[in-house]
Amino acid sequence: MSIQEKMSEELQNKKIFEQARSYAYEYIDGIEEMDVFPSESSLEDMNSFDETLPKESISAKEIIEQLHEFGSPATIAQTGGRYFGFVNGGAVPVSLGVKWLSDVWDQCGGLYLTSPINAKLETVCENWLKEIFDLPKETIAGFVSGTSMANLCGLSAARFHLLKNLDWDINENGLNGAPELRIIAHDQVHASVKKTLSMLGYGKNSIEWIPSDNQGKLILEELPKLDDSCLVLLQAGNANTGSFDNFDQVCDLANEVGAWIHIDGAFGLWAAASKSLSHLTKGMEKASSWAVDGHKTLNTPYDSGVILCRHPDALISSLQATGEYIIYSDHRDPLLYTPELSKRSRAIELWATMKYLGKKGIDEMVTAFHLRAKQLEKGLEEIGFQIVNDVVFNQVLVASDNDEKTKQIIEYIQKSGECWLGGSTWQGKAVIRVSVCSWMTTENDIKKTIELFKTAEMTVPNKVGV
Repeated sequence: MSIQEKMSEELQNKKIFEQARSYAYEYIDGIEEMDVFPSESSLEDMNSFDETLPKESISAKEIIEQLHEFGSPATIAQTGGRYFGFVNGGAVPVSLGVKWLSDVWDQCGGLYLTSPINAKLETVCENWLKEIFDLPKETIAGFVSGTSMANLCGLSAARFHLLKNLDWDINENGLNGAPELRIIAHDQVHASVKKTLSMLGYGKNSIEWIPSDNQGKLILEELPKLDDSCLVLLQAGNANTGSFDNFDQVCDLANEVGAWIHIDGAFGLWAAASKSLSHLTKGMEKASSWAVDGHKTLNTPYDSGVILCRHPDALISSLQATGEYIIYSDHRDPLLYTPELSKRSRAIELWATMKYLGKKGIDEMVTAFHLRAKQLEKGLEEIGFQIVNDVVFNQVLVASDNDEKTKQIIEYIQKSGECWLGGSTWQGKAVIRVSVCSWMTTENDIKKTIELFKTAEMTVPNKVGV
């Protein structure tokens, strides 16, 4: 039997898909009991994948069996209720179901002609996002892999727009000899923004750095005088503290002189969808561009990022694509709004998640993250831990008696398998960084986490001889 005949048979009899579905259900049913981070034995078992490339075709059944047996236990249980690392969200059930279906469709989302359904749902999601975030009607959206890529798109649009206003066409002339742009950021700007600026030709020394306060927010009084050559970078949700910059006043100052404001809102922009938290994003609609993730706070599957820009010409022009073989349509052609020509049809899962939750459900879910974070803050304070930040959203920074003990508690909790959280440094102090952003996290999950902290606090001194 030829390889083509073999694949045709597998496609027709559906056995491998039933097998995969069975393993997926098994994984879902066991998510709350499995180690949140893989055990040492599970990690060692991944060595089964270290093999030479087979000379002959291997059965699909054998491949799926191996992946489930040795791959499933080596995954991070981030779709469960006690994974608090890296602001990685969970996955709303309907979004997983839709992803399964759309994976079978295997749509290339670059053009209308390569996927009409993706182009249509991108348009729908664009309108819904503008409504949820109360953004200007002229705002357009590009659907990318995550906020890192969304930041790249937003800053590319800013560079094009600002240089054009200074009578310089970067698409024609490049950067050599271009007028100098002033890039203004406070010292707590996210690492992905620094990386993006570097990719666009702006090193750290070309940025006008200004200080931030003890919560990681821009200090308004330190903002220099702005003009129409300025790109100002703000945050909706500091990666450590969860704090929000003063969008209202900074945007007013920028808009008076024609400066560009870009807001990195990977997880924090969704606070705008919560009635009790929307005050955190006051004035953000006055910005020029916004970057946000779906796979964090909204709990879509990976990957899902969005660039939103109120200057369509700037975004499209900065991401231009040409080629005789590219056939544009009279409908939305998604590649105009992203760096990619071939891309995954991410808007399908985003559409399903937003439609399923609705405004009320998004509000309820986002607000719950804050409530669980406040529950954790209160519980840890009661047993003697120090809460380093103001818990304004979903981030909790925790410290013990000293840096060494804090680091040992992180290690103890990470190895427990009961939950997982990360470490960080805040103002020179070692801290435990807890990010609450899964719809599955319940009050009971937080209670169990507090008990784990309590056990760690009592165990660590005996372990390290403090």
